[in-house]
Amino acid sequence: MSRLPITKTPKCYVGGSFIRSESGRVAALNDAAGTFFANIPLCTRKDLRNAVEAAAKAGPGWSARNAYNRGQILYRLAEMLEARASEMSSAILLGGGIRAQADREVAASIERIVHYAGWTDKYQALLGSVNPVASSHFNFTVTEPMGIIGIVAPDEVPLLGLLSLIMPAITGGNTVVALASTTQPYPAILLGEMLATSDLPGGVVNLLTGQRDELIPTFATHAHLRGLAAVADLDERKTLQIGAADSVKRLKLIPSETATDWFASNSQGLYEIRDHLEAKTTWHPIGA
Repeated sequence: MSRLPITKTPKCYVGGSFIRSESGRVAALNDAAGTFFANIPLCTRKDLRNAVEAAAKAGPGWSARNAYNRGQILYRLAEMLEARASEMSSAILLGGGIRAQADREVAASIERIVHYAGWTDKYQALLGSVNPVASSHFNFTVTEPMGIIGIVAPDEVPLLGLLSLIMPAITGGNTVVALASTTQPYPAILLGEMLATSDLPGGVVNLLTGQRDELIPTFATHAHLRGLAAVADLDERKTLQIGAADSVKRLKLIPSETATDWFASNSQGLYEIRDHLEAKTTWHPIGA
């Protein structure tokens, strides 16, 4: 006797737990052939605020970890993605394309995680400095995480684009609240499952799915988000800029109407990490 297959119920990943939207709303996700695949949660402004609270709780512990340990944890995430690479490729293929392209995106995503895992114990030495001053003092500049960073991922290359924005933020000790691709959200759902079984503490990365026009205004105005990295169209950029000016956020805006090569080497590196850090200067009397 045959049995009915168990249909998966996708959930978002917030605070180390899997959640449905507090509204109960969902949107049907079809595969490239138009066949129903699953219902994706439509997160609300309240879900976003809850995710910010989870990120705030996780922030002190994550930023206090030593750089070597953060690198180990990020490398472990790459291991998790490597082990489920074929499944992730299938998730990307729900949006269309060919297997070779999906495999390439997954491979590049693994390499991107490893790239930033290698930066955790190096960026301080390159971005900090000992400054010459005209007095009998030592003057040091060091970098510190900003806090909670809001991420709005691109619709294209839904895994690599999302990770390219998340990884530099958490490498520097920040926590993240990210809105996944609206048109291709399932890779982010699967990524959440990998985060849950990795060594990354719950709340460091929080992944939401939903409609951009409903959530972007809250990303722009939420006072506890200290920075935003978003791929956005012209109207969305205006919304983010106005909201960020009122709540004093640092913005990193990437025009969605301009093609971005997420596979390129200039989509990663030291200066991507610097975008989410603050410089703090300390004076100390010589001989004291």
